Amino acid sequence: MSASEEILDVVDEQDRVIGQAPRGEVYARGLIHRCVFIRVRDAEGRVFVHRRTPTKLVFPSLYDMFVGGVVGAGESYDEAALREAEEELGVSGLPRPEPVTRFLYDSGGVAGKWWSAVYEVRCELPVSPQVEEVAWHGFLTDEELAARLPGTAGAWEWVPDGLAAYELLRAG
Repeated sequence: MSASEEILDVVDEQDRVIGQAPRGEVYARGLIHRCVFIRVRDAEGRVFVHRRTPTKLVFPSLYDMFVGGVVGAGESYDEAALREAEEELGVSGLPRPEPVTRFLYDSGGVAGKWWSAVYEVRCELPVSPQVEEVAWHGFLTDEELAARLPGTAGAWEWVPDGLAAYELLRAG
């Protein structure tokens, strides 16, 4: 099954399930769905950062400071957070990610809106990121990450939903 054929729960503005549809249709029609964002830190406290592959349906080739993805139909946020973190990092036996916050993100016409559940987890395992999802990766200190944010001389182009989640966590 391709990513665009994956079945997702369609939700309303209050995050209540109102139906199901394939991911491609959800994006094309701008339907509200669910996603998880997991900030991963290594044993030294550095943040896992990666550049998405050019084949991603949304925000291809942009940098992200979270792993994650869509929540499948009938799947809980917690289940999706663990699944997505292990898949993207290429690990198994990761501790359960801890929920931090949730917000409704509006992509401004790119792919609709999505409820975004933000998590944190520590990964002390060697990572082997999924090549279909991750074109480049590294662990950056908070200072190194801050030096790559918009408005800095060394800015990278980041996924906008990840930047929104980062700003929420930073505002604390």
